[in-house]
Amino acid sequence: MTDNAVFEHDQITEETGKNGMSGSNVIAMEHIKKQHGATVSFHSIRYRVEQKSESICRRTTVHKEILVDLNGIMRPGLNAILGPTGSGKSSFLDVLAARKDPAGLSGEVLINGALQPPNFKCLSGYVVQDDIVMGTLTVRENLCFSAALRLSSQISPREKEARVNHLISELALNKVADAKVGTQLIRGISGGERKRTSIGMELIIDPSVLFLDEPTTGLDASTAYSVLLLLKRSVYSKYNILNTNISYLNGVFSNDIVGYACEAHNNPADFFLDIINGSSAAVNMTKIQNNGDFEFEVAAVSQQSIEDQLVEKYKNCSYARSLKAELERITRAKDNNIKAKCHTITYTSSFFHQLRWVLWRTFWNLMLNPQTSVAQLAVTTLMAAIVGAIFYGVKDDQSGIQNRFGVLFFITTNQCFSTLSAAELFITERKLFIHEYTSGYYRVSVYFLSKILSDIITQRTVPTILFTCVVYFMIGLKPTVAAFFIFMLTVILVSCAAVSMTMAISADQSVVAVANIFMTISFIFMMIFSGLLVNLKSIMDWLSWLKYLSIPRYGLEALEINEFVGLKFCGNVSAVMSSPAADILMYNCMYCVGCTGEQHLTFQGIDYSSWGLWHNHIALTLMTLIFLIIAYIKLRFIPKFS
Repeated sequence: MTDNAVFEHDQITEETGKNGMSGSNVIAMEHIKKQHGATVSFHSIRYRVEQKSESICRRTTVHKEILVDLNGIMRPGLNAILGPTGSGKSSFLDVLAARKDPAGLSGEVLINGALQPPNFKCLSGYVVQDDIVMGTLTVRENLCFSAALRLSSQISPREKEARVNHLISELALNKVADAKVGTQLIRGISGGERKRTSIGMELIIDPSVLFLDEPTTGLDASTAYSVLLLLKRSVYSKYNILNTNISYLNGVFSNDIVGYACEAHNNPADFFLDIINGSSAAVNMTKIQNNGDFEFEVAAVSQQSIEDQLVEKYKNCSYARSLKAELERITRAKDNNIKAKCHTITYTSSFFHQLRWVLWRTFWNLMLNPQTSVAQLAVTTLMAAIVGAIFYGVKDDQSGIQNRFGVLFFITTNQCFSTLSAAELFITERKLFIHEYTSGYYRVSVYFLSKILSDIITQRTVPTILFTCVVYFMIGLKPTVAAFFIFMLTVILVSCAAVSMTMAISADQSVVAVANIFMTISFIFMMIFSGLLVNLKSIMDWLSWLKYLSIPRYGLEALEINEFVGLKFCGNVSAVMSSPAADILMYNCMYCVGCTGEQHLTFQGIDYSSWGLWHNHIALTLMTLIFLIIAYIKLRFIPKFS
């Protein structure tokens, strides 16, 4: 079984200490400056969740009990939470760490007999089961990021750097300090080194309590042993740790509870788990060693489960009675006038300090990720070359009208659908964001603003400028400076509006595929009302209002006005009249699409005045702002409890 662990540390000014224990969920607490170590006690902890089941006839809600009346004390030292899979160990750990949803939770967790402070999540450390560190950064850069945002602003940069270097040495990460952690595309450090990096990012602040959720998950036996041995050795070398005595536990199980004795060369933690799980081998071998009647014991086990036996025997043992008495003493000593406060998030640095560091990490992550940097520019250049080759050198005739209209429509729709990649912006880093936000790294607004700026600049603006420079001159659009920059501005605004809508849709989604479905449907409806597939003037009144929600419509109108105003497509009228199809050509020129760009725009129902041009840019800007506000609100209020 893998480990969940809790470590309690000294106040922020103390040296960092570590401890660990393999074999179960683990809780370790360090000695602090006071004469006695911090003690965590939990009183009548209950936690239940609502499970909704849908049937053909009706929808019902069932309450499932996860934790039932848990009471205990965790003294300074190493503490383990043992139990089979699905027994609620991680839920219990989250309750102790104040990271569990308060809905359905009752009971109290006390630190040295006092209620947990409302910002306990920021004062404590929490290493999640999955190592959520930025893989494109080095070990040192990740630790420096944590130190910059979580240590007090009164600590100088030199002191923070010294603390990082000391922690790297303590965690035996010197050889890989300047190596990238690694991603799916970048080869990085080993699993054990990655786990130690995750632990180091929490230990950097010397937290009062450090929780580790299954720190050996995904590691082989040797690596898991080395990680926990390193933590254990470091703690015992610095602190007076009061550890649970294994021989005492053996005495409790063998004498007080049911009479289970662990063999001399058996791992006590594994043996206890076998008993809790009701392993027949452990139960029967114990009974045989105690000269018990095998058949009688099998019958007894069938009449009453091992779990029920353990619970019943535990309630009546001397250990439970003494524990209950001590819990009552702690409860009586608690100040009952102090009420529990709501959970809050506190920060040690200013808004702009956080923005600078989060923006640096976000930009650096994009630059070092070839999938989002080099590949994006390569695909954009290739797409621009293909489009430019297809529509190369448009002419000022009737084919030129069709080609111009077609390429402008393609560019606007392509800008919309190319923003589907932004759906991963918040979804792929959801766990990282929630963990860092609840730990007090940065504000939601800081994370949101850094993501917006980095994506709009690196993924939208730069590729759009490159795309425009290639396409505009290959196609041979209006050769004026003003027209070129208006074209570029329009395409950038279309991209920004589309990506902001993508963010608004995907901000509260947890699956990229679901977000992509919603966005694709939205863009398809917008494309219908863009002005090419259907004449907007012919749409029924009760549906015509949908055109005001179409991002491609505003972009296409602006690009058409910018390109068609001032152009003439009929050429030499005398040459047209002398052609065999003079009547048909003149009809097409004069009555349908017109000889001038203005006539074409009038036929499309487009106002080509100055306001007609710039109101499209204003509309795109407003849509961008509205969608960004929606995305921020969603990100601000997504559930952040486990």
